[in-house]
Amino acid sequence: MTKDLSRCSDDDGISFRHFRIQDYNAVIALWRRAEGVGLNESDSRRAVAAYLRRNPRFSFVAERDGRVIGAVLCGHDGRRGYLHHLAVARRYRRRGVGRQLVNACLAKLRKAGIQRCNIFIFAKNAAGMNFWRHNGWKPRSELRVMQIPLRDNHLPARDCPC
Repeated sequence: MTKDLSRCSDDDGISFRHFRIQDYNAVIALWRRAEGVGLNESDSRRAVAAYLRRNPRFSFVAERDGRVIGAVLCGHDGRRGYLHHLAVARRYRRRGVGRQLVNACLAKLRKAGIQRCNIFIFAKNAAGMNFWRHNGWKPRSELRVMQIPLRDNHLPARDCPC
C-alpha cells in the first residue's frame, strides 16, 4: 500500500506535499537551475495555475526547512498520466527524493483509474534516462513526439468546421 504523501516527512527532515500555485516562484527557480528541464511559455505562472486547477492535488513538492528542494507536475487526460519537470536540487539528489515525488504522483494516478503514465525526456539527457530506467520506466522506441504551436500565426488559415 502506498503512503499518502499529501503532507509527510522522512528521516532527513524532508517533507512532501501537494504543489500549490503559491510555490510557483520557488519551483520555477528550481526548474531553471535543473539540467534537463526545458521551460517555455507553457510554464508561466498562469499556465501552471491552470494545470494545477485541471489536475488538483496530483503535483507535488518536497521541502526541507521550509524551502522547496524538489517538484514535479502530474496530470492526466482521462486515459494516460503525464509527469513533467521532475527536478531535485543538486545537494538533495540520490536520497530518494525524486523517487518519492514520482511514487506520490503514480499513486494519485492509480487512484484516479489511470493505468499508464508517460514522461517526456530530452534525448541527450543521460542522467535523466538513467534515473527513469533505474526506477522501472521503459523507452518507447516506436513513438516520436510531434508538436505544433497554437499561436495565431501558426494556425491553419481555415476556420474550425464545427
